[in-house]
Amino acid sequence: MAESITITDNRTGNSIEIPIVSGGVDAAAWRKLLPGIWFHDPGMATTAVTSSAVAEIDGETGILRYRGYPIEQLAEQSTFPEVAHLLIYGELPTQAELDEWVDLITHHTFIHENFRKRIYDAFHYDAHPMGLLTSGVAGLSTFYPEAKDIFDTENRRAQIVRLIAKMPTLAAAAYRFSRGLPFIFPDNANDYPTRFLKMMFDVGGEYEPDEALVRAMRVLFILHADHGQNCSTTATRVVGSSHADPYTAIAAGCAALYGPLHGGANEAVINMLTQIGSYEEVDSFIASVKRGGHRLMGFGHRVYKNYDPRAVIIKKAAHDVFGVIGKNPLLDIALKLEEVALADDYFISRRLYPNVDFYSGLIYQALGFPTNMFTVLFAIGRTPGWLAHWNEMIEQNSRIYRPRQVYTGSELRDYVPMEDR
Repeated sequence: MAESITITDNRTGNSIEIPIVSGGVDAAAWRKLLPGIWFHDPGMATTAVTSSAVAEIDGETGILRYRGYPIEQLAEQSTFPEVAHLLIYGELPTQAELDEWVDLITHHTFIHENFRKRIYDAFHYDAHPMGLLTSGVAGLSTFYPEAKDIFDTENRRAQIVRLIAKMPTLAAAAYRFSRGLPFIFPDNANDYPTRFLKMMFDVGGEYEPDEALVRAMRVLFILHADHGQNCSTTATRVVGSSHADPYTAIAAGCAALYGPLHGGANEAVINMLTQIGSYEEVDSFIASVKRGGHRLMGFGHRVYKNYDPRAVIIKKAAHDVFGVIGKNPLLDIALKLEEVALADDYFISRRLYPNVDFYSGLIYQALGFPTNMFTVLFAIGRTPGWLAHWNEMIEQNSRIYRPRQVYTGSELRDYVPMEDR
C-alpha cells in the first residue's frame, strides 16, 4: 500500500488524501482543498522548493552524496574538475570526456584585461575580496551578452565552463588587489588547485606549493562543491527562475554566501580559537559555553543531526597540512576542544558534533589565506554546485519563484491628510 496522509478541513468536513512520494507531499492537493490558506514556514525549513537529483543529504545518519557517490570516495579519489563534471552532467566522465572538460576549463581561465581594470580598480584599495568577487561575477554578464540565451544547451555549457574556469582567476585578482599586489595571469600548465594557489601567492615566479597543500585545496573545493538547497543555492535558483543569465544568478549565490550566517562560519571558528588563546583554557571555555557565556562555533549543523561527514575528511586534511608546515597552536586548541566536547553529555545530548567549518578555517589559515578570503574560497568550490542546480532548474522548466506570505499588517484604513496626522 502506498504511503499517504489525509487532510481534513474541520470547517467543512471535506477531506483529501495525498500520497507521500520520495519523502514529500504535493502542495497542489493542499491548495485544491484549502485555497488561500498557506503554510507558514519561516526560512522554508520544512518546505521542499524543488525536486533535485544533484546531491543527497541524510542528516540523521551523516550522509552526503553527489549524484549517488559518497563524498568520502570523491574526496579521496577524484579531482575537482571531475566532481564538477559529475555535478553538472550527472555522471563521472570517461577519460576522453574528462580530458575535453579539463581542456575547456583550462583555456577559459583568463579574464579580459579591460574588465579586470575597470571593475576592480573602481573599488577602494581595502575593499573586501568577497565584494569584489560578487561584483566581478555579475560584471561578466556584460562581457558575454549571449549568456542570456539560457535555453540553448550548448550556450549554457559554454557559460558553465567559463564560470568554473574564471572563478579562481577573479578570486585571486580580488585578493591581490586588496593587498596592492600585481595581478598574476593563470598558468595553464598547472592543474586547477595549483593554478589558483600560484595566482594567489606567487612572487617572482618562485612559488611552488607542496603537494600536500595542493591536495588539501583540492579536497576543500570538493567538500564545498554542493550541499543541497542551502541559502546561496536557493538564492541562485530564485534569481535564475526569472531567466536571468547565469552570471547574474551565480552573483546572487555569492551575495548570499557573503552573509556571516552562511559563508562566515569558519572565520568565526578561527576567532573563537584565538579568543580561547591556549590549550590550558579549553576547559574553562567549555564551562562558559555550558553556562551560556560563549557560543561553541563550528559544532552542530542545521541539517546534520550526527557527525558532519565532511568534518572527518577535513580533519585528516588538516593533519596533512600541518605535517608539512608545522604545528599551529590553534590546531592544538581545536583538537582539545573537540575531545572535551565529544566526551561531555551536554554536547552529546544536543547532537553538537564538529562540522565542516571547524577545521576548514585552520587549513585556509595554514595555507596563507587571510580570514577575509575564506568565503571567497567557499564560493570557488560551490560554483559547480550552483551551476548544476541552475542548469537542472532550466531543464525542469521551473516556474518563477513566488512564495506566499501570511499578512499580519493593518486592516483597511483611509488616507489621513497631512494636517490631520
